[in-house]
Amino acid sequence: MTISKDHIGGLTFLLLSVTYGYYAGQISLLPGDEFEPFHAQTVPDALAVLGIGLSLLLLMTAHRSSASRISLAGYNFALVAKLLLLVVAFALALEWVGFLLATIFFLIGGYWLLGERKPKTLLLASVPFAAGFWFVLTQLLDIYLAPGQLFRLFFGG
Repeated sequence: MTISKDHIGGLTFLLLSVTYGYYAGQISLLPGDEFEPFHAQTVPDALAVLGIGLSLLLLMTAHRSSASRISLAGYNFALVAKLLLLVVAFALALEWVGFLLATIFFLIGGYWLLGERKPKTLLLASVPFAAGFWFVLTQLLDIYLAPGQLFRLFFGG
C-alpha cells in the first residue's frame, strides 16, 4: 500500500477533529442549556463534524500512485520546531504580560522567525493587528481578557 501526503494529512486532520470533538463534548453547559437550539457546545460540535467529514473526504479522494510518495526533502523542521516553541512561549506569557503584549511579542517573534528583519515592518504588522483584535474581543464582543500579572503588580487591581 502506498501512503501519500494526502493520506497523512487526512489522517492527521481526522485525529485532530475527533480529539476536538471529544473535548467539545466536555464543555459544561448551564442548567437548561441542553434543551436550547444554540449553546456553548453547538459551534465546536459543528466544527468537529465538519472537520471529520472533510478529512474522510480527503482520505477517500487521495491519489494512491507511486508518484505521490512521501519525500521529506526541502522541509524546514527546525523552523517548525521554533514556531511551536514560540506558541508555547505565547501560552506561558499570556498569564504574565496579558493578551495584548503577549500577542504583539508572538507576532513579532513569528515574523522574525519567518525572515522579516525590519523593525518598522515588524511593528506595523504586529501592533495594529494585535490592538485591533484586542479591541474587537474586549470592546465589541465584551470578552474579559485578564491584563496579566505584571500589569497588576505594577499598577494594582
